[in-house]
Amino acid sequence: MSTWEKTKGQMEEVAGSAIRKSAHAVGNEKLAAKGGALQMRGKARRLKEKGKDTLP
Repeated sequence: MSTWEKTKGQMEEVAGSAIRKSAHAVGNEKLAAKGGALQMRGKARRLKEKGKDTLP
């Protein structure tokens, strides 16, 4: 469907992963959880848009 929404999801996924990994490195578990949530939100957005493309 929307290329922008797919890209937005992918950007959220990458940013969330980076936040999560850097927060784990410094021991900030609260921030790591927020980064993981952002990563999952991006993945969900990307998969939603991918699903829209497969529907007729």
